[in-house]
Amino acid sequence: SGRFGHKPNSPFFGTGSPALVQPMRRIASCSAAWMRRGPSFSLILNERSTTSRGSAMMVCCCTISIYPLLVKVQFFTFHLTQVPAIFSHLLQRFVNRGSSKAGILRTMTIKVAINGYGTIGKRVADAVDAQDDMEIVGVTKTRPAFGCDLAVRKGYPLYCTFDDADRIASFAEAGYKCHGGLTDLLAVADIVIDCSPGKVGASNKETYQKAGVKWIFQGGEKHAMTGMSYTSSANHKENLNVEGTRVVSCNTTGLSRTLVPLYEHCGDLQVECTMIRRAADPGDSSKGPINAIKPVLKVPSHHGPDVMTVKPEIQINSMAVAVPTTIMHVHVIVATLPEGHGLTTESVLSMWSQRPRIVIMNGSETGITTTAEVMEFARDMGRTWGDLHEIFVWEDGVKLVGNNLYYFQAIHQESDVIPENVDAIRALMGTESDWRVSVEKTDSAIASQFE
Repeated sequence: SGRFGHKPNSPFFGTGSPALVQPMRRIASCSAAWMRRGPSFSLILNERSTTSRGSAMMVCCCTISIYPLLVKVQFFTFHLTQVPAIFSHLLQRFVNRGSSKAGILRTMTIKVAINGYGTIGKRVADAVDAQDDMEIVGVTKTRPAFGCDLAVRKGYPLYCTFDDADRIASFAEAGYKCHGGLTDLLAVADIVIDCSPGKVGASNKETYQKAGVKWIFQGGEKHAMTGMSYTSSANHKENLNVEGTRVVSCNTTGLSRTLVPLYEHCGDLQVECTMIRRAADPGDSSKGPINAIKPVLKVPSHHGPDVMTVKPEIQINSMAVAVPTTIMHVHVIVATLPEGHGLTTESVLSMWSQRPRIVIMNGSETGITTTAEVMEFARDMGRTWGDLHEIFVWEDGVKLVGNNLYYFQAIHQESDVIPENVDAIRALMGTESDWRVSVEKTDSAIASQFE
């Protein structure tokens, strides 16, 4: 609904991301003509459409005949004549799934550990597991609790957050197979996503550095501790191949998605915004307020300055209040554009509609006028936990008057940072330098899990 609402070619309404369609298993056979040297072996690329481990797989037939191959890689040419060596390499990467007819061959897979399998961690794990260039090698829990059951059902190896032998043993006593402590998990990982509670980052960072793995923290940690911060659209290239970073908070991520394209068009941007924050996540029972509106008395709030950790050129200040709701944040934004910006309300909306992870819908036309209805819309899309990875902008709440752009946007605090973590993995590992390519790959894989 609305000019910038549902698009048939988009999984995320109002964006340019790939389609959200019925998942399909696409199979591509490597023919003899393609191999050029005759039928060396049969390979099938099976793009996953389930939540099982091994998102993208090459399935290799049991009977394999390997012939000398001529393989060209960029500017180098290799003649592969050492058949035993090739066969040995294949066997080392071959995982028997109990079938006498087929197995799984992983190629170029980033091994990802999740330290902290809670609200954010379980979502990041599923998003990573959906990718064809990554795999979950393990998730951690501090103790055997209900979250362990979910990890077991998903097939994620379970580890203890601590290396203490008694704590590790407590998992077995509760009926869970624990593969070891955090040090054991880091030993099999290329990169760790730290989703543990905030303010423990400094000690965890030291552990990760000692283990020699790359690391990504969440927005609860300070930029000063990590030295780098990340959002896909703002500074993907700056994070290429770095040791570690932090994915900024849900609010900062949301602000970046609409402000960065404005800055890129105008070359200058001044912003005043107010964060109307949810009091607690739905699963929290110890936070508030319950019957009050609580102002954040630190001025400016951390949200505006945090934007400048990923896009320092944007001049922004923010204030915040917490209100008794659990489902979303709302931003009230006034962006001052420079003289001669050449934009209109319609062109701003059009600009945003071409960016990934932004939903634009008309409240009066769709009946979606509150955050409750936004989240009901997300649940209707069929996503796990009713998540909305995109930020939601009300089309009829956007207006450009002279140089001042006024608008509202809503943020699902539990999920908008999830795909950003996946893109950050590719940045740190140096596997994709183009943020748009990474975003499209990430969103397509996540979309394939639904409907």
